[in-house]
This record gives sequence, C-alpha cells and structure tokens, in this order.
Amino acid sequence: MKNKTLTADKSTVRRVLRLIAPYRVLVALSLILAAVTVVTTLYAPVLTGKGVDLILGPGQVDLPALGVLAVQLGILVGVTALSQWLMSLINNRITFQVVRDIRVRAFSHMEELPLSYIDAHRPGETISRLTTDVEQFSDGLLMGFTQLFTGILTILVTLGFMLSIDWRITLVVAVLTPLSIFVAKFIAQRTYSMFRVQSETRAEMTGLVEELVGNQHLVRAFGYEDRAEERFGRINADLQSCGLRATFYSSLSNPCTRFVNSLVYAAVGVLGALFAIAGGITAGSLAALLQYANQYTKPFNDISSVMTELQNALACAQRVFDLIDEEPIRPDAPDARVLHKGAGRVAFEHVKFRYRPDVPLIEDMNLRVFPGQRIALVGPTGCGKTTLVNLLMRFYEINAGSLKVDDTPIDEVTRDSLRANMGMVLQETWLKCGTVAENIAYGKPDAAREEIVAAAKKARAHSFICRLPQGYDTMIAEDGDNLSAGQRQLLCIARVMLRRPPILILDEATSSIDTRTEVLVQDAFEELMRGRTSFIVAHRLSTIKNADRILVMKSGSIIESGTHDELLAKQGFYAQLYQSQFAKA
Repeated sequence: MKNKTLTADKSTVRRVLRLIAPYRVLVALSLILAAVTVVTTLYAPVLTGKGVDLILGPGQVDLPALGVLAVQLGILVGVTALSQWLMSLINNRITFQVVRDIRVRAFSHMEELPLSYIDAHRPGETISRLTTDVEQFSDGLLMGFTQLFTGILTILVTLGFMLSIDWRITLVVAVLTPLSIFVAKFIAQRTYSMFRVQSETRAEMTGLVEELVGNQHLVRAFGYEDRAEERFGRINADLQSCGLRATFYSSLSNPCTRFVNSLVYAAVGVLGALFAIAGGITAGSLAALLQYANQYTKPFNDISSVMTELQNALACAQRVFDLIDEEPIRPDAPDARVLHKGAGRVAFEHVKFRYRPDVPLIEDMNLRVFPGQRIALVGPTGCGKTTLVNLLMRFYEINAGSLKVDDTPIDEVTRDSLRANMGMVLQETWLKCGTVAENIAYGKPDAAREEIVAAAKKARAHSFICRLPQGYDTMIAEDGDNLSAGQRQLLCIARVMLRRPPILILDEATSSIDTRTEVLVQDAFEELMRGRTSFIVAHRLSTIKNADRILVMKSGSIIESGTHDELLAKQGFYAQLYQSQFAKA
C-alpha cells in the first residue's frame, strides 16, 4: 500500500510539473527574484554585525560609518520588498494559469465522457472535483511556489554566509539539519493518503448536499428531513474524523521541526559564545550567527507546512487527474461524414446492446422506419423504450449490428451532424439560467427574434410568455424554478420547434402539462410532426392512438407491432395495457 501511495504521489508530481512546463520562463524569473530576495534578506545580518562592532563601548561609536550602514540597510530593505512583491505577483500568475488549464482540461474532458460514466457517478462528486479539489490544489501550489523556493534558497545561502564567518559552527548546524528534514519527510509521506480520503469524503458531502438542496420539495413532501439529517450527520462525522486525523498528523511536522530547529539555535548560541569568549569571533559576528541561525531554521518550519499543504494539493490533483484519465467516448471516425438534413429514414438491423455485459437487454432488434412515419413505443418500465432512443441519438454505442439514418450507419457520421437531424423533448425538463428567448434558442443561438416568437406561438407558449414581467427577456432561474412544470415543458417544446429537425423524439413530452394545455400542444405537435419521422415514447396510450405504427416492447424486444385498432383486435399484450388504463371507463 505504501509503495502504491508513493508511486501515485510521484506520478502526480510529474504530471503537475508537466502542467507548469509551459510557464518555465515565469518560473525562472520567480527563481531569480527568490534568489535576490534571499540574498538581500540574508546580507542584512552582515550589516547588523558590523554595526554591533561599531558600538562596542563608550567612545567607540563610529557615527559616520553607522550612517553609511543605515543607508545600505535601507536600500536592502527596499530591494527585498520589491523583489518579494514581484515574486508573489509572478507566482500568483503561474498558479492561476496552471489551475485554469487543469480546470479547462477537466471540464472539456467531462464533456467527452460517455453517458455511462455520468449515469454511474453522482453529479456532486464530479462538481467537487472541478471546484473544491481544484481550489485545494491551487492553494497548495501557490504556497509551494511562494515558500518552497525561497525556503530552499534561504537554507543554502544562509549556510554560505555562516561558512564565511565560522566553518566550525556551520558544520554543527549542517550535522543537526538532517533531523528536521527526516521528521518533515516522515510525516508528509503518511499524510497523503489521509488527505485523499478527506477529499473523497468531502466529495461525498458535496454530492449529498447537491442532492438534498436540488430536491428539497421532495424531501419535505415525503418527510425525509430526519433521515436527511441522519445521512448528513453520518458523512459529516466521517469528514470530521478523517479531516481531524489528516490535520493532526500534518500539524505534527511544524512543532517537531521547531524542536529540532531550537536545538540548532541553542547549539549556535552556546558554541558562538564560547568562541567569542576565547577570541575566535567578534561580538558582531556572534550576533550575525545568531540571526543566521534564526533565519536558517525558519525555512524548515515553512517547508514542513508547505509539504503538508502540497500533500493535500497532490491528493486533490490526483482526484482531478482520475477524472481526466477516465476513458472518453469513442471519437468520430477520421473519415466520418457530415449527415445533412435528409428524409428521416431509420433502420435497426440485428442490433444488440447491453448496459452491463452480464445483463441481457436488446439481443436482436430489427426495425425499419420510413420517412414521415409516427412510431410509438410502449411497454412496461425498463422494457427498453428509452434505450432505443439513446442508441438512436448515439448516447450509447451499440454492441453489434447496424443502426442507420437515411441509409448511412450512424457510426460513419459525426455525432454533431447526427444529433442536428434530431429534436428531443424529454419528460424531465431542463432550462438554463438565462432569458426565455435564450432558452428557446438554445439549439439555434443565431435565431432571429421573429423565429423565436413564431416557434413559441406554435408551441402555444407565446401567451404565457407575454404575461411574464419582461416577456421574452424575462430571466429564468436555475432549472426554471420561477415557472410552472407545464410552462417549462412548453419552452422545451418551442426549443425543438425552432430547429424543425427531420426526426423527432418525444419522451413523455406532455407528461407535465394539464389536460387543456395538452390539447393545444397536441395540435402543435400535429403540425410539427407532419412530414417528419417521429418516435413517441408514451405511457398514456390515449396520446398515441393516431400513430402510424405502435411498437410494443418487453424485455428489450418488440413483441407486437401495428396500429392501435390492429393491436386491440389481437387481444394481446397491448390490449391488456390499454384495458388496464381504461378499465374504469
């Protein structure tokens, strides 16, 4: 387990370094400024020591020389402040550009992931990786740039200045130093896995909060508050526990290194005093050595803190890299063609598909749909109706057989051009945060206002839109929470009507609309479907009586096919479904 953790740690570091590589010029400039900052900071004790030697006793104060030293010290402080400011500016730029790059890369990759990944992972977990984990990585990386470089340079340059004063004291410092490094490394290696568990638990918390807040009306409607609090409390307790362990062990590094550093400072003080009494060094040199001992030990405390933050950052970065490493959806073939708007002919030829290899679903689907036909898909829940639609939209890839649109296999055309030939209205509505007009024009952003209004009128949405405070410029809240379910569905229908694709997919498209509105929308659909191939997924059989062909599905297979009257006459499965819905009537 330890070797795996170390390997993952090193691999993550290498990937982070590759992300930083494009900004190597800024990194070099930051290192130069760090060197300037360290040298000017550490040269100050030399001037201080000279000043001490100039004021050893009464009558031995050299004021002109002290004035010159004061001016030199002032210049050093100014140069140090300027270089530190510029270094912080550059480090912030490097950090935020790297974080921007990784966030853009992760988001772009998320859009390339297959729907199977999206379906298998909670939205809150993915959101946590793109937001919280990236922010944690940003904080750790910024601290690393700000303190790690200067800390290492401070240690090296301090040793150089101490060597120029007394090599014996420097040797003692160098011998005691590895203790501090060993302690910091020992603790840092053991905090990586703890911070990774903390990140995973934090993602679980984000997912739960996103789930509960987004469905608060259901939580209250079903009296789920107590159980929600129980789940939240359990995950919160886990987060507290793993966070406490990670913080506790990571916090050990600072006091442990401070203890070692205090030993170094005490050794310098005692040995330096003995050498000064013996006449080996001056009082000013002793003062300079003590300052250097303090300057020398401080970076170890900073570096130990940095190592802790870096372990947290690397754990978060690894979670983001895990998302980026997920297998993307199979790309379009290099020679994939653009499918231009055609007649809308669809053919399933011996199609086989399974969500899981060990669970059969569609084993041998054969279906031929002619342009302009209205095909209704009915059957019990889980029979494969929506799966058929998902395969047609190429949300999932078929396992075997051939699926053609206008006599062209869909895997030989680009996904964008395939989906441009299809319009989809789902049972679950989705609206973005924007104006009414922007939501209607979601699939056709360059649509003129006249086109948008015309589509809304055909969808019977124009009248309620005009009653909104700003009409078509009314802002819609996230997920359309300031509209009724029926109004949201009407806008989704208008969105498809604006594009007028040759193939329509209506998945319970009128399920959220009241009976009176449904009559109006059905009239609009009649106009929209005229001359277009339509797939209608329905549970209410009264809405599909006029379909050209009704496909009755069960367990992934088409068991009956025909018109409404033909299927009723057969007295088969469809007749049983129909009679169960209208038994009371």
